[in-house]
This record gives sequence, structure tokens and C-alpha cells, in this order.
Amino acid sequence: MKKGLTFVTAMLMTCILYAQEYKVAKNTGRLEISEVNHVTIEGHSGNEIIFSVRNQNRDDDGRAKGLRAISSLGLEDNTGLGLSVLDKNGVIEVAQLKKTDGPEVKILVPKGVIVSYAHSSPHGDQIEIKNFDGEVEVSTVHNGVILSNVNGPLNIKTVHGDIEATLGASLKSPINITSVHAHVDVAMPVGTKANLQLGTTFGEIFVDPDFKIDIDNTGGMKKYSGALTGKINGGGIDIHLSSTHNNVYLRKK
Repeated sequence: MKKGLTFVTAMLMTCILYAQEYKVAKNTGRLEISEVNHVTIEGHSGNEIIFSVRNQNRDDDGRAKGLRAISSLGLEDNTGLGLSVLDKNGVIEVAQLKKTDGPEVKILVPKGVIVSYAHSSPHGDQIEIKNFDGEVEVSTVHNGVILSNVNGPLNIKTVHGDIEATLGASLKSPINITSVHAHVDVAMPVGTKANLQLGTTFGEIFVDPDFKIDIDNTGGMKKYSGALTGKINGGGIDIHLSSTHNNVYLRKK
């Protein structure tokens, strides 16, 4: 009984924290998110993109009461959440008004919408994308990326951030996951049919032994430390995992 009450309490607290919402009726096209510092993206079966935030009022300026917030780029908070959300020729563009800090944003996205996220500043947390069965593009400089139960296609690139990914069972080609200075750690079903490319210049490659890789030979030589190209389960979708200065891990889900 106590555990049940604890669960109900936790759910109520989550609802309170993310009580305010902003919705856009859209289940196809593109969602482009730029320079939003704290964001979680989750797939859902609805026909709307749903934005909610928490902690948007933790540093409210009492002097600003009755005034509207406008960024240096001329963007306005048209959502009441500290976000600018604009529909430009069918593309939903999302930006936060504050350059530093900002609200903790949760976005529910229908699977038919392509998600694009870009972040270049040193401010912000890891971006998390979960339970999403659609195309995802991520480009960050400092942020890490967490992917949980995603199927792609995926094009994930970071400069300084780690990438942790758990892939689903219905993967769609291509899957490209790359970090320059940090590690790439990917888990996927051992039965995945894929054309596999794993690469690192200054790191190492670690693969779960349950993946039986048919190594491609080039010039009669096999290179395991820097690059590995081969097929698993006879080949299938294209999967490319790489890190220039760190390690690449491929583990079974």
C-alpha cells in the first residue's frame, strides 16, 4: 500500500511540475529546436506537438510583470513557457528567450514528425530523446545526447559530448552516431541485420562477443583498433558509429 501511495504521489508531483502546456496541431513535417538548454523529447501517438515546462518561474523578475519578454533576435514568448514557437512554411521553429539557464522543457512529438535539434553554446544539459519512432537529427558542441528506445533514421553528431544510445527493434536506415572528443556507447538487439561501420582514430572499439561480425577485408588486411567494417546477421540497415578521440562501444540490448 505504501509503495502504491508513493507512486501516485510521484505521478501527481510530475503533473504539477509540468502543468502548463502549449500545443501545436501537427503530425507530419519538421520540428526544429535551436539553443534550448534543458530539453527532453518523447514520442507519443497523438496528433499534436505538446510543450510543457517546469521551473520557468524560479527567477522571475517582479519588475517585468505586465510586460512581454523579447529576445535579442526579436523573438517573443508566444507560449507563456519562456519559448518562441513559430510555424514557418510548415516547419515548427522552437527557441528559448534566455541565453543561459532557461526552463526545463518536455516535448511530446508524434512519430510522423522529423525532429531536428541544434545547440552550440556551453550552457545546458544533455538532450534526451526517448520512445521515438521517427527521424532524428542532432548537432551539438558541448551537450551530450541520450537516446532511449529510438528507431531512426538517426543522424547524431557532437563535438565534446558523450552519446549514450539504446536502439529499438525496428531500426530504419541510416543510423549515424558520431562524437569528436567523447565516447559513443550504443546498445541494440543482437538479432539486428546491419551493415556495420565502427571507427576511432585515437580510441578503441569494444563489441559484445554475441555480435557475430563478418569482417570485410581490404587489401588482405584487417584493422581492428581503428576501424571495423562488416555485416551482422547477413547485413541490412547501415549503422555507422565513430569517435575521433575516444572509445566506441557496441553492446547487446
